[in-house]
Amino acid sequence: MSSGFWTILNTMLVTTSELFSSCYGRYGIAAINVFTMEQVLTVFSAASKANSPVIIQTTPVARNYATPGMLLAMIQAASKNYNDVVFAIHLDHGVEEHVFHAIERGGYTSVMIDASHDSFEANVRRTKAVVEKAHAKGIAVEAELGVLSGVEDDLSVEEKNALYTQPEDVVRFVNQTGCDSLAVAVGTSHGAYKFSGGKGLQFAILKKIQEQLPGFPLVLHGGSSVNREEIERVNAAGGKLKGGAQGVSDIEIQKAIQLGICKVNIATDARLIWTRVHREFFKDTPEVFDPIVPGKMYMQELEKCFLEKFDVLGSTGKATSV
Repeated sequence: MSSGFWTILNTMLVTTSELFSSCYGRYGIAAINVFTMEQVLTVFSAASKANSPVIIQTTPVARNYATPGMLLAMIQAASKNYNDVVFAIHLDHGVEEHVFHAIERGGYTSVMIDASHDSFEANVRRTKAVVEKAHAKGIAVEAELGVLSGVEDDLSVEEKNALYTQPEDVVRFVNQTGCDSLAVAVGTSHGAYKFSGGKGLQFAILKKIQEQLPGFPLVLHGGSSVNREEIERVNAAGGKLKGGAQGVSDIEIQKAIQLGICKVNIATDARLIWTRVHREFFKDTPEVFDPIVPGKMYMQELEKCFLEKFDVLGSTGKATSV
């Protein structure tokens, strides 16, 4: 494992492969996207309280916003404060510019190359190139096959172009690329406008994929629940989010885990809570301009959310078994 400058400083930093070998078919690992200090600190505090393993993710957009060094420094600092937390650091939805930088710089134990919008052949070619560089450094690689609808930071895919992962392609793809985990398109979408068609997860497809890749760790992107109450409260405080959005239910998540889903990506829920807390705070106390006060409130609410996620995924109390 190549964990860069944390090899000695933090023995709780692991690869996603180590997490998946422990959790497959038993529980899921929350993979939480972080942009800010509040989010980083809260992930660690919640994981420590729950004794839950966790994957901390940064996207290219987050890296461009805060810089890779700043993000990794915040994660390192938080890991020292909560040195009992078992965690991996993952580059989410990477392109070669960010993936190769992350591999060479160190600090990451897992990277994702997202070539899912390319042809099958191009996806294989790009993914294989990343696998070769990453594996040479002991870094695990997540790939994606199939296209999710919705919005992930600056990535946008029209609903009409969304393609489910084809089960007959997965073995060939994994064998040709050597990837360590596979994100599959089985009905989720990115962003806050999920499941507009009301179809939910396609368990028949997921089951066929698991049958083709028994024991191989699968990844569910767009795993936020998108609590309807959060949207209503945001809108009541001046927001204009669409009220028909819905995410993945707890029951669907738990069923998906039994079908090989090891990693569940969570981003939208944290953003909705941030929006709700800050809109309500400044609406109710317009005379206040101190960012620390709503910041603390956000961290408290976010921790509740993460603790609930760990319970739903079944990872609470599982860190010691990794």
